Amino acid sequence: MEGAVENMRREKRSKKDLKVLKRERKTQHTLLKHAGITTTQQPTQYLVVSNGGLGNGVSREVLLEVLKEGGAVESLLMPPNKPYSYITYASVEDAQNAHRLLNGRTLNGQDQEVTLYLSYVHQVGGEVIEVAPPLPPGLSVVEEFVSPEEEAELLEAVDWTSHPEELTVQKELKHRRVKHYGYEFRYDNNNVDKDKPLPGGLPPQCGAVLQRCLSEGHVDFLPDQLTVNQYQRGQGIPPHVDTHSPFEDTILSLSLGAKTVMDFRHPDGQAVAVVLPGRSLLVMKGESRYLWTHGITPRKFDVVPASEDEGSGVVTSDLSNLTLSRRGTRTSFTFRKIRHSPCDCAYPSVCDSQRPPSPPSLPVANSDACRLETQYVHNVYEEISAHFSSTRHSPWPRVRDFLLSLQPGDTLADIGCGNGKYLGINPQVLSVGCDRSASLVGICAERGFQAFVSDGLNVPLRSSSFDACISIAVIHHFSTQERRLAAVRELVRLLKVGGRALIYVWAKEQEFNKQKSKYLKPNQNQGNLDQGSRSETMETMQGDEEHQPENCVSGSEERQTRLSVHTNRTAFASQDLLVPWHLKGGAKAEATPTQARVFHRYYHVFQQGELEELCRSVSGVTVLESYHDQGNWCVVLKKTQKDV
Repeated sequence: MEGAVENMRREKRSKKDLKVLKRERKTQHTLLKHAGITTTQQPTQYLVVSNGGLGNGVSREVLLEVLKEGGAVESLLMPPNKPYSYITYASVEDAQNAHRLLNGRTLNGQDQEVTLYLSYVHQVGGEVIEVAPPLPPGLSVVEEFVSPEEEAELLEAVDWTSHPEELTVQKELKHRRVKHYGYEFRYDNNNVDKDKPLPGGLPPQCGAVLQRCLSEGHVDFLPDQLTVNQYQRGQGIPPHVDTHSPFEDTILSLSLGAKTVMDFRHPDGQAVAVVLPGRSLLVMKGESRYLWTHGITPRKFDVVPASEDEGSGVVTSDLSNLTLSRRGTRTSFTFRKIRHSPCDCAYPSVCDSQRPPSPPSLPVANSDACRLETQYVHNVYEEISAHFSSTRHSPWPRVRDFLLSLQPGDTLADIGCGNGKYLGINPQVLSVGCDRSASLVGICAERGFQAFVSDGLNVPLRSSSFDACISIAVIHHFSTQERRLAAVRELVRLLKVGGRALIYVWAKEQEFNKQKSKYLKPNQNQGNLDQGSRSETMETMQGDEEHQPENCVSGSEERQTRLSVHTNRTAFASQDLLVPWHLKGGAKAEATPTQARVFHRYYHVFQQGELEELCRSVSGVTVLESYHDQGNWCVVLKKTQKDV
């Protein structure tokens, strides 16, 4: 009888082990497919822990406590937002023990139960560990700026249950509730009525705090406007730049209650996540106030440094020092000084007091198109060439594949070669490039590539002399249908019969076939943020309406033909538009104004089928392939007959 019971127990354990093994193998396949992590059956001292990551709500502290049951832990690396972690044990024996004991272990994450699956890997550290970026210029965080007693007094001063309208203005917004003192911020026009102050002024409990800000040099004036925002757990607010004209430079924001992470982003894409502990003071001035967007991502947990001595500041990419922080109710007190004269900051591209010139209209004649492209394409690339080149170093995989498919000894012409990043992909091919920008051609020469200055509509190369041509992100800069067609014809002219050309242009459909372009970023509603400075539904000041002159605000015919200015990282609203390029300053930058300079490039973004139709309209051409690749429409064509 006892033998039968023992056999049943063994069979039950065997089934459980088989189930765990099956799930382990499934997670190994998932890791390889989605994260590029290769596991091994050979025991090592390194393990990858599936389901045990910050991305699925497992904190460092909880996971480490469980992993120590297996043996001595040397390191634990937890990539942000990933559902896995890397563990290094002191010995292979400890790793084997952990694999045996912990595989299939269920533990409580922050909001759910998770089951851990452990797999051996040859090494850890495949994730890139970047150096923590610096705080945006002009930004600082002062920890424990107020005492717990002052915090309680300030929170008590805000009565959310009753609010006499003659003293304050209280609103229930979509993701938070807000209260204004001193002056009301109007969300309908993103401004304040400077002639209508609220008679109650700021709460007297703020007096000592503001005097301390003044005496410690955080501000040169006493603020006279206060916006109080209260966020419940899981609430956030979209990225924004505070409207310039209502308030003076420095903005103070006091965080009371729970810790949170605020995300800052430069127009060139640089992002910095900043931890704001409870009772800390955020000081924004200069570039951080006028140029960088800031917002709070709606979520219930933040990735923060695990070390207790790193309470505030930048969230680093040190995978050995990240954990989760549970959000709670946070109340921000944001203080400003009303501005009584137009803003004259060094950032006119995003300043509502310094509206940029009206965008041009769509060209009617060829001469208009030439002038438009000279100003908004050719001249721009001359100005931004160095910065542009620094951002163009990784070839598109399918362009690389096309180039590597060429035979040794083939000839290739790259029309609009930029900094020449495609000229050296296939060293067995004789490659030559041309570009309208002399500065970019100079960069090609510095890199040892053959290139010359030329317009893409009249390339001084012999007809029918190339086995292949590429035109990557060029034809969308031509501003009329006739000129875009001429650009395709020029490519075909250069090809031998049987030669192929690859063309890439920006697609209007940045999200296609359930795949979203990397160009688009999540949470792009450029609404009013923590500082109460923009409307919940308004785009940033680079939006179309912000750039329209007063005499174009009506639905006139002139406005319909005038080019709009695109808001970066959002879907395209029209096919013909100006796209901002924010020139990033570096070590050689002369001053902040240079760092903030913005150029506008003309684009015609192609709709589905438009590029293919354009190519088919050229005689002697067959379209071999047409596809969508990360926000681009792409065509491979073949020349089938000699030029007439």
